[in-house]
Amino acid sequence: MKIIIAGCGRLGSGLALELSRQGENVTVISSNAELFKPLAKDFSGKTIEGVEYDKDTLEKAGIQRTDSLISCTRSDEVNALVARIARNHYRVPKVIAQLNDSRKKEIFNSLGIQVITTVQWGIARTKELLTFNRVERVMSIGNTPVEIIRVVIPALLSGHTIREAFPVNEAGLVAVNRGNHSFIPAPDTKLQNRDIVYLSVLADSMDEISRILDL
Repeated sequence: MKIIIAGCGRLGSGLALELSRQGENVTVISSNAELFKPLAKDFSGKTIEGVEYDKDTLEKAGIQRTDSLISCTRSDEVNALVARIARNHYRVPKVIAQLNDSRKKEIFNSLGIQVITTVQWGIARTKELLTFNRVERVMSIGNTPVEIIRVVIPALLSGHTIREAFPVNEAGLVAVNRGNHSFIPAPDTKLQNRDIVYLSVLADSMDEISRILDL
C-alpha cells in the first residue's frame, strides 16, 4: 500500500517507522527537514522537504497514485486543508487527519474527515483505520437497519454505470463526489476511478457491496 504522511512530529515519525517496518510504501512530507532525523536508521521510505499543502510537493510525493494520506502536522488548520485537498481534489481513497484541539472535532466531522488524537492511541488507531478499504459506514438512520455508506470506486468499475456497478435492490443512490464537486447521479451515470459514491443501504447488504467491489 502506498501511503503519504504529511508532517513528521511524534505521530508522523512514529507512524512512518511502524508502517515502513510492515513493508508499506511510505513517503513523509515536512516543511522542516530537521524532523526527519528520527527516521534515519530504520526508515526505508522516502522523505520530501516542502510545504505540506503545496500542490507541487504533494504531487512530488505521488498523491495521484497514493492509497492513503495521513495529515499530522501541529496545526489543525493545515491538517484539515491537506485532508480536504487529498480527498476532494485528488480523490485519495483513505484520508485521516490528526486533531490537536478536541473542540474542533465537530468541524472535522462536518467536513467528512476521519480524525486521530493522542500520539500513542493515534498510531494504533491509524493502523486500524488503514486496514479498512473502500467501504465505510457514514451514519445510521435513526433506529432502523438503514445506513449511509461511502464507497470509493476502484479502477475495475470505471466506465460502468451506477446501475451496473450496484445491482443491489436495497441500495439507494444519494450522491457522487468527483473532484471538487458533488452531484446527484442518475442510474446511467458512468463512474470514474476514485469517484466517491454515497449509498443508502440495509445493514445486511454490506457483504454484497463488498463482494461487488472485490474486497
